Amino acid sequence: MTLGVYKDREEFTAVLRDSNENNSKFKVVGQSHDHKWKLTDIDTSAIQEKFGSWVSKTQSFLKEKNIMPLVKTGQVGKPKPGNGVDDDQVDDILLVEQTISSRTPKGVLSLAAVVSIEQFSRMNGLTGLKMQRIFKALVPEPVYNDARNLVEYCCFRFLSRDNSDVHPNLMDPAFQRLIFITMLAWDNPYLEENTLYERSSEKDSFQGKFVREEAFVRIAPSIPGVANRATAYNLFKALAGDEDGISFVSWLTYVKELIKVHKARKAYQIRESPQISGERILCIGSSRKRPVLKWKNNMAWPGKLTLTDKALYFEKESVKPHLFWELMNIKTYMLNRYCCCSVIKQIGLQGEKDALRIDLTRQGLRVEKAKVGPFGVDLFDSAVSISAGPQSESWVLEFIDLGGELRRDVWHAFISEVISLHKFVNEYGPSDTDLSLLNVYGSHKGKEKATNSTINGIASLQALQYMKKLLDDPIKLVQFSYLQNIPYGHVVCQALAVNFWGGALITKFTEERLQPAKYATPSDQVIVSSNHVFDIDGSVYLRKWMKSPSWFSTESTNFWKNCSVRDGIVLSKNLVVADTTIVEKAAAICKKKYRVVEKTQDTINAATLEGIPNNIDLFKELLLPLTIIANYFEKVRRWEEPHLTISFVAVAYTIIFRDLLSYVFPMSLIILASTMLMLKGLKQQGRLGRSFAQVTVHDQPPSNTIQKIIALKDAMRDVENYLQSLNVTLLKIRSIMLSGHPQIANSFSGGKRPVVCEKVFFSGKLLKSPLMFNIEVLNGLDVPIITTEVALALLCSGTILLVVPFKYVVAFLIFDLFTRELEFRKEMVKNFRKFLKERWDMVPASPVIVLPFSSDEPKQTNQRRVKDEPWGIESEQ
Repeated sequence: MTLGVYKDREEFTAVLRDSNENNSKFKVVGQSHDHKWKLTDIDTSAIQEKFGSWVSKTQSFLKEKNIMPLVKTGQVGKPKPGNGVDDDQVDDILLVEQTISSRTPKGVLSLAAVVSIEQFSRMNGLTGLKMQRIFKALVPEPVYNDARNLVEYCCFRFLSRDNSDVHPNLMDPAFQRLIFITMLAWDNPYLEENTLYERSSEKDSFQGKFVREEAFVRIAPSIPGVANRATAYNLFKALAGDEDGISFVSWLTYVKELIKVHKARKAYQIRESPQISGERILCIGSSRKRPVLKWKNNMAWPGKLTLTDKALYFEKESVKPHLFWELMNIKTYMLNRYCCCSVIKQIGLQGEKDALRIDLTRQGLRVEKAKVGPFGVDLFDSAVSISAGPQSESWVLEFIDLGGELRRDVWHAFISEVISLHKFVNEYGPSDTDLSLLNVYGSHKGKEKATNSTINGIASLQALQYMKKLLDDPIKLVQFSYLQNIPYGHVVCQALAVNFWGGALITKFTEERLQPAKYATPSDQVIVSSNHVFDIDGSVYLRKWMKSPSWFSTESTNFWKNCSVRDGIVLSKNLVVADTTIVEKAAAICKKKYRVVEKTQDTINAATLEGIPNNIDLFKELLLPLTIIANYFEKVRRWEEPHLTISFVAVAYTIIFRDLLSYVFPMSLIILASTMLMLKGLKQQGRLGRSFAQVTVHDQPPSNTIQKIIALKDAMRDVENYLQSLNVTLLKIRSIMLSGHPQIANSFSGGKRPVVCEKVFFSGKLLKSPLMFNIEVLNGLDVPIITTEVALALLCSGTILLVVPFKYVVAFLIFDLFTRELEFRKEMVKNFRKFLKERWDMVPASPVIVLPFSSDEPKQTNQRRVKDEPWGIESEQ
C-alpha cells in the first residue's frame, strides 16, 4: 500500500492506490500537473515534519485510545456554500495505512467506504483488516460480500459503546465529517466505474456530493441526539429542500445548530434551576422585538414563556410606555389614536411578577391554532390556544413574528409534542407505581427514555428553525404528535414502547388469565408466547402493560408476526447490522402508507378549484352522465321514440309480473361491478387513451375587482333566495303536519315580533314581504281542513299498499308515468296539478319568532373561572 500526497489548488488531498512494487508500508511520492517530480525537488524537511506529525497522532491514538481526527481542524466556522471537506476548513486528510483490499466480489470500494471502514476500525481499537475478518466470521457469505454491511458494522460497533442521550463525539468537527463520509459510503460503497485510485490528476473529494434519503434514514438516527426514527424521512426532506439530497454544508450547519441548542438548554437549566426544580427546560420565548403575549378578556400581557417537559410557565413583565408603543408598531395595533388609548387602558403600564403555570401532564389537554386581536376582533392568526375542554378556561398565547406564521407553528408543535408525550406514556407505558417494573431490568427508565426522545426531537426542530428549513407543517418533525394523526402510527408507538420499557427479565413473572401474544426473537422463527412481547435483542415488554386497544388490531398482530431478524447482527435494540430494528421497520411501513395518503391528497388539491363559478362548472361536468340519462329517460317517457318506449314498458311489465323485482337491485350491482372491472382492464391495456376519465372545465373569463364583487353579490342573492324558498316549503310542511295556525294576536299581546315567511300565496295571488297579515285574512285560511285532507290521503295510500299486492301498485305507477303525455290523459293531469298548486298556495307558514339579542357571557365566564381553577393553573409568588 502507498500513501500519495498530491497538490491541487494549493490544498492537500490524500489518495490511496495499490502498489506491489515496494514492500514498505508508507511511500511518499509527488506529482505535478505538468511533469514528474524528481527526488531532488522534494522538500525533505517538510516531508519529515508532516510524517512526524502523522506518526505522533497515530501513537497518541494507540496510547490513549482516543478518536483520531479525520482531518486537521483549525477554527471551525460556518461552512462556505459549495465547499467540501477539502477547502478552507481542512488542511489535509489524514488516513492511516489502508489494511483492507479495495477489490471486492461486487466491485472496487469507493474512497468514502475505505475512509469510513479504516477510521471506525481504529476508533474501535482494531485495524480495518481485523474488523473485516471478525465480520466475515459472524455473518453468512452473501451478507459479507456486501460492502455496505461492513460499513454498518464498523460504524455501529463504535456507536454501540455509548448509551448517552446525545453522543459526546458529536461536538467534534472531525466526527461530524466522518459521519457524513459514512453516509456517502453507505449510499455508494463501490466506484461507479471499475477503476482504481490511479487518477491522481483528478481531484477526488466529497465536494458537491449529496446524501440521499435511504442513507440518511439508516445512519443519522443511529447517532443519539441527531434524529428520531419516526420522523427521519421528514427531517431529510427539510434538510434537502429542493436539492437532490443533503449537502455537506447543510449537514454541518444542522449539527452545529443542534449543538448550540443543547448548550443553551444547559445554560438555561443552571440559571432557572431555583425557580423550576425537577423539570427540564426545553425552550424559552422572550424577546423585546418578538414578544409573547397572553390574552385574557381582550387584554394582552407581554411576558416570558418557558416550556419544560412537564409544564408551561408564563411570567408577566412590566410594560413601560416606550416599550408599549414599540409593541404597537410591531403588531400594527395602531388602528387609530382612540384604539391605542383604549388598549393602553386595558393592558396597563405596570405588570405583575407572578408566574402562571399550566400542567401539560394532565389528560384531556388540547392545543390549537387561534386568532386574536383587540376588542374581541380576530385579526391576527398568530396565536395558540391551550384548554382542557369546552367548559374550562383556556390559555391564549400570541407569538409575534414579523416573518410570518412560522414561529407560532413551531411553538404549536413544541407544546403539542409535550402533551402527546404524556399521552403516549399513559397509553403505552406502565404506571410509576407498577411493581412489575422491578421484574424487568431498566424498565423504570422507560419514561425517561421517552422524554429524552421528545427533547431531542424538539431540539432538532429548533435547529431547523434557526436554519430556516422548516416544512409546511412543523408538527411532522416531532414524533409523538406526528404519529397520532397518520395511518399505522399506533404500530410505531407500540414499537417505541417496546424499545423504551423493554428489558431483560430479572425474575420469573407470572400472571393469570393471559391471552397469547406474538413476539419475535433474534432467530428466524416467530415464537408464540402466552405472556409478553420481545424485542430483537431479547428485551421483554410485559403483557400487562398493553393497556391500549391498538395492541389487538389486525395491523399490530401482523406486524409482530413478521418482525424477526434473519441474517443480521444485533449489537443493541437500536443497532442492527444488515437488517433493521423493530422501530425502523414500523417507521418504514408507516412512511409507505403515509405517502399513499399524501399522493391521494395531492390529487384532491389538484382537483380543487377556487371560485364559485368554477366549482359550479365542475359540478355540472360531474353530473353530466346523470343528466344525459335523465334526459334520455324523459324522451322515452314522452314517447318521442315510440319503439324504445314500448320496449321499455314491455321489459318493465315482464319483470313485474314474472316476480323478478327482487333480482333487479342485485343484478344492477353486478352489472356496475362488471363495467368497472372491464374499464380497469381496458385502461391497463392502454386502449382507452390517456385522456379517459379526465374532467375538463373551461376557466372563467378574466374580470377586475369590481366585477368580482358584483358577481359575488349576485351569487349571495341567489343563495339567499334559494334558502328563503326552502324555508318557506319547510314551514308549510310543518304547518300541515302540526295543524299549525299563526296566532298574530297572541304574538302582539306577548310583546314579541312575528316574522312571516318571505312569500305567501293566498287565493292564487302572490303576496310579497314585508307583509303583516290582519287577523281576518289569516282566519280565512282553514289549516285544519288541509291537514285533514293530507291525513286522509296518507291513510288511503297506506291502506292500498296493505291490501293491494306491491307488483300491481308498481304496475299502476309505471302506467301513470308513461301515459301522462298522451292525449286522453293530458287535460286531466293538467287540472290535477292546478288543483294541487292552489291548495299548496293556500297553506300558511308556521310562525317564526325572533327574540331580541341578549348576552350572558359575563355570567358564563365567571362560572368557568370558578370551575377550572383546580385543573392546572397555578400561581407562584
